[in-house]
Amino acid sequence: MTLHLDDLRVRHLGECRYDSPLAEMLSTKQTSPHYVADGDRVLLEDTVSMLAGHRLPPARVPSFEGAGPRRKIYFDPAQVTAGIVTCGGLCPGLNNVIRGLVQELAVHYKVKRILGFRNGLQGLTADHRHDTVELTPAHVRDIHKDGGTILGSSRGGQDADEMVDSLVQRGVDIMFVIGGDGGMRAATYLSDAIRARGLDIAVIGVPKTIDNDLPFTDQSFGFQSAFARATDFISSVSVEAASSPNGVGIVKLMGRHSGFIASYAALAANGADIVLIPEIPFALEGPDGLLAHVEQRVRAKGNAVIVLAEGAGQDLLDQPGAAHRNGRGTDASGNVKLGNIGELLKDRIAAHLAAAGLPPTMRYIDPSYAIRSIAANPYDSVYCLRLAHAAVHAAMAGRTAAAVARWRRRFVHVPLSLMTSRRNQVDPDGDLWMSVLETTCQPAEFGAAAGREKVPMGFC
Repeated sequence: MTLHLDDLRVRHLGECRYDSPLAEMLSTKQTSPHYVADGDRVLLEDTVSMLAGHRLPPARVPSFEGAGPRRKIYFDPAQVTAGIVTCGGLCPGLNNVIRGLVQELAVHYKVKRILGFRNGLQGLTADHRHDTVELTPAHVRDIHKDGGTILGSSRGGQDADEMVDSLVQRGVDIMFVIGGDGGMRAATYLSDAIRARGLDIAVIGVPKTIDNDLPFTDQSFGFQSAFARATDFISSVSVEAASSPNGVGIVKLMGRHSGFIASYAALAANGADIVLIPEIPFALEGPDGLLAHVEQRVRAKGNAVIVLAEGAGQDLLDQPGAAHRNGRGTDASGNVKLGNIGELLKDRIAAHLAAAGLPPTMRYIDPSYAIRSIAANPYDSVYCLRLAHAAVHAAMAGRTAAAVARWRRRFVHVPLSLMTSRRNQVDPDGDLWMSVLETTCQPAEFGAAAGREKVPMGFC
């Protein structure tokens, strides 16, 4: 996907005519004003070879607009009504973002009316548009200590025009959408519908995905908290497997399309013998298949631990006669429903080892809900707060149809359309996956893999 500077430009609602109320805080005698200049840009690519390949003058090299407070803002804070909604599955840090948005809006920009729409975008439909809560700093003071979201969440494809009607009826000037790829798509539809009506409403996305699979962000919030918690479960299953005859432990983690949580958690725990992710197909049968490798591992070590991303091996569930087959169909957000690959592996491994004269002691857990519902760790708490600040600065400066993200260790504005243009995935030839292979000593492929060099099996 080749991007040009114009693809990365963020839409403005109009000229910024109001002085920022942050002036007194940012312009003290001790410090110079911390405003971000409108021309501040962050390079899309930062390698010499990439920059040389563009062969463009510096002003035309692809770059993102830098995020942060502006000296002049678009909205009069005294007249603003802001709205906040959380969408999709739970993720550590949702309450932190809500808290950060409310505090920045109310305390520093002096916005007097902030509405929280209940239960995701359902709260913007005609039947639920009055199901809102007034948010104040006092209301959100301690919510960061808890997991989940005080606003509730849901999935689903609501009608964009109906949602715009709700914003108009509630007098909303700025709408913050906290969500994953579905939430960012909905924010895009909402922004397009607002623009089609010629309305003066800003829409800013705060991208959230526990799988870390959204593009154009160094790392999504909640990811660090999630894989840190997942590490505990891997360690526990490793102890169980090592304490049982022919013990085999399977830990199924989040990762519908991307295996970042499984990879990072396995590296952190250092107790996994095999890591299976959606980006790397694998075969069960044959001398080089997964079952044969598990058997060899159990014979050599006495046990084996498998860390499994939920989206891995879904093709195996489509085979005729396979148990736990994909249920077909999609959820309310249009995501294909996944089959239970964990149960399939548990059954097939148990049968294979029993037939090989190694009756196993199986331990299988799926701690996904226990992981995604936890409170954010200190790293994610800080990250969420800074994302919230950047989102408020962007909205007050009249940016719209944009998301805030961290790129090259800087906070930037990313057009909403780009946030759903592709998916961030583990590179099978990248250094992260190489670290996984080096740590587990598993082969690069289980079964025949055309066009890819096979790595011999070895035990650490």
